[in-house]
Amino acid sequence: MKTLRDIACGQTARVIRLSGEGPVRRRIMDMGITRGTEVYVRKVAPLGDPVEVTVRGYELSLRKADAEMIEVE
Repeated sequence: MKTLRDIACGQTARVIRLSGEGPVRRRIMDMGITRGTEVYVRKVAPLGDPVEVTVRGYELSLRKADAEMIEVE
């Protein structure tokens, strides 16, 4: 299982599924990260937190813990 956190800077991945539950999962979905969406990893901070991604044409910063809940291929 590969998560969004494992994707290197400059690569694109497709979301397979979201793990996690309740409000955290709902918040991630509200940001536009849903199954089948392509996510481009723009930047990763030096210590790995946060991760900057481009989703559906807009830029978004995700915490490391949230990125680990997003399974990608």
